[in-house]
Amino acid sequence: MSVPLQAQARSSFGKGAARQLRRAGRIPAVMYSGGTSVVHVSLPEHELTLALRQPSVTLEIHVDGATVITKPRDVQRDPVRRNVEHIDLIVIDAAEAKARELRSLARVAEAEAAAAAAESAPEFSGSYVEESDESESTSGDAGETAATEGENS
Repeated sequence: MSVPLQAQARSSFGKGAARQLRRAGRIPAVMYSGGTSVVHVSLPEHELTLALRQPSVTLEIHVDGATVITKPRDVQRDPVRRNVEHIDLIVIDAAEAKARELRSLARVAEAEAAAAAAESAPEFSGSYVEESDESESTSGDAGETAATEGENS
C-alpha cells in the first residue's frame, strides 16, 4: 500500500535540530537513492507512525514539488516510549512499489483467512480431565494417612 506524505526539506542537522523537529511533531528522515546524493527531510509524525504499521508499505514523499516513491530501510525508535525518532528511506521505482503492494495484499488476505479459520474452529469446552490428576490425589491421601499413623504409635 502506498501512503502519501508531505515532506519538508531540512538544512539543520544534529541532536538539537532533531529534538526541535520532534517537538514540532515531525520526524527527521534521510532518503537514499542509487547514484544521487542523500536528501534530508522531515516527515509528519502521526501520519508516518500510522503508515509504518502496514506491512510492506511504500511511501510517496512529496517534497519541493517532486514526488519520490520510497520504502523504509531503517526505523530508529525510542527504547522506552517506542516513538519513531528517525527513519532512513530508500528510493525505489514504480515496478518495485507495485510488487511490494501485491505482497502486502497477500499478507493481509492470509491474516484474514487465518482469523476466519480461528472463528469457525470449535471452542474448547474445558471438560477434559487427565487420569493422572485423580491418581495423584488418591495416592497423596493414603500417604498422609500412613504418616499420621506412624506418628501416633
